[in-house]
Amino acid sequence: MKIGTPLSPSATRVMLLGAGELGKEVIIALQRLGVEVIAVDRYPDAPGHQVAHRACVINMADGAALRALVEKERPHIIVPEIEAIATDMLAQIERDKLAEVIPTARAAQLTMNREGIRRLAAETLELPTSRYGFAASLGELKENIDGGIGYPCLIKPVMSSSGKGQSTVHGPDDVAVAWDYAMSGARVTQTRVIVEELIKFDYEITLLTVRAVGESGNIETFYCDPIGHVQVKGDYVESWQPQPMSEKALRRAREIARQVTDNLGGRGIFGVELFVKGDRVWFSEVSPRPHDTGMVTLISQAQNEFELHARAILGLPVSVAMRAPGASAVIYGGMEAKGIAFEGVDEALRVPQSDIRLFGKPEAFKRRRMGVALANGANIDEARARAKLAASKVRPVQG
Repeated sequence: MKIGTPLSPSATRVMLLGAGELGKEVIIALQRLGVEVIAVDRYPDAPGHQVAHRACVINMADGAALRALVEKERPHIIVPEIEAIATDMLAQIERDKLAEVIPTARAAQLTMNREGIRRLAAETLELPTSRYGFAASLGELKENIDGGIGYPCLIKPVMSSSGKGQSTVHGPDDVAVAWDYAMSGARVTQTRVIVEELIKFDYEITLLTVRAVGESGNIETFYCDPIGHVQVKGDYVESWQPQPMSEKALRRAREIARQVTDNLGGRGIFGVELFVKGDRVWFSEVSPRPHDTGMVTLISQAQNEFELHARAILGLPVSVAMRAPGASAVIYGGMEAKGIAFEGVDEALRVPQSDIRLFGKPEAFKRRRMGVALANGANIDEARARAKLAASKVRPVQG
């Protein structure tokens, strides 16, 4: 792998499709390695726009607009970072050899649609999953539930992220409301949902799985220590690493992650979400990019998930070594306003072994992630307590 000089004819150019808080950290990691980065998002002044060499605003679900931008910028590598992308056009761009898509265009197509990835995992790879069904109407949704999935159950749009449009349904009276909510939370215009059996698991984990060039010169698989997390309405609010689990469960989790990521192929990091009960493990979802729960690695690992992604993309060596037990806790906007400010940052940073990231999003909502508090500790309990304390000290105020 040869890396050129940014903003020169020799530059190694990477285009990031999605420039939120996760994309911002990937951009920083790439720039530290001398890469020229083009950040693309649907709105101006996104977090990644603020640190990239060039910022572009387009509707990434518009295939023609996406191709026109790629032809203009001529990136060597395209890195999808969100779901709302014209993945059929990505496949065409890959076929036409305009750029390499990370990890592959096929992986982007499958994982950005819950139907594609669930059918791959359960039906092709025959991995353990919750019982599920797909519905294109309210009537079909009710038939799926009554036909064997039962209550309680989860209803999600087939294309969404960060818990948008997701709800838990406890009885027939909740189904219509859940259907309407799923339709409002979809990333792109569509009328299809997945309904899943609610598994009574002990805990859920994200197993960050890295496909990168190893010492042999071939693609090898590396596993970060498991990340535990708390979600509210499908949206992560707290995570920690390492999540304690039995050796048998850990081996099974790695086996499942290996099967899924081997099938998807390519290079880069994958956030594999799994349910665990005792020694049993069920596949839930996979993201072919850094995962929001993985922000804990900013403080817990020698190379965080964004550095791992950047290195894997570029064909460089990776290390998944832990540095110390760590935790993260979300800082919310707390209001509906543009250009807000934050007080209490100094108080947060007085918490022992703590750090924070403020994402720089131009507009706040009450439950929008605007930052994250991070902390180390002698164990995960101490790290979690410190991260939550630091997060509580940061107070969003009118700018």
